[in-house]
Amino acid sequence: MIVDFQTLPDSARIWIYQCNRSLTPNEQEEITKKTHDFLAQWTAHGADLKAGFELKYKRFLVIGLDQGDQAATGCSIDASVHFIQQLEKTYDVDLLDKLNVSYKQGDFIAYKPLNDFKKMAKNKAVSLKTIVFNHLVQTKAEYQDHWEVPAMESWHARFF
Repeated sequence: MIVDFQTLPDSARIWIYQCNRSLTPNEQEEITKKTHDFLAQWTAHGADLKAGFELKYKRFLVIGLDQGDQAATGCSIDASVHFIQQLEKTYDVDLLDKLNVSYKQGDFIAYKPLNDFKKMAKNKAVSLKTIVFNHLVQTKAEYQDHWEVPAMESWHARFF
């Protein structure tokens, strides 16, 4: 069962899929429709899952699940991963690669392999004040408060 992402409780479980490039307006529209359709029928052992999503900065697909009534199961998580893999194939993008870093450069969202980001930190091309996207957040509350933060407030700080 799909719900408005904003109505999910702060305790909702969050999955963040970062894209290796900006999505075109047409891709955003199509991915929005496909994600809506997937979440509308997403279930765990036959029970509807109360989920919502948002597409942020033309790059991040954020799915939230209210586990108050029904938690995700192995099969339902597998179904969501399969859905994401299908998006990757359809749009020729990477959404599941967690060894990359997204960060802000002004209004632009940059996307770099982790090793490149480490080198940039060492060479002071980015700083502890650089806004990074911390994909280790697990709840909607953490997502709202600790996802988009200065590097000094996330796991990225260890590279400086």
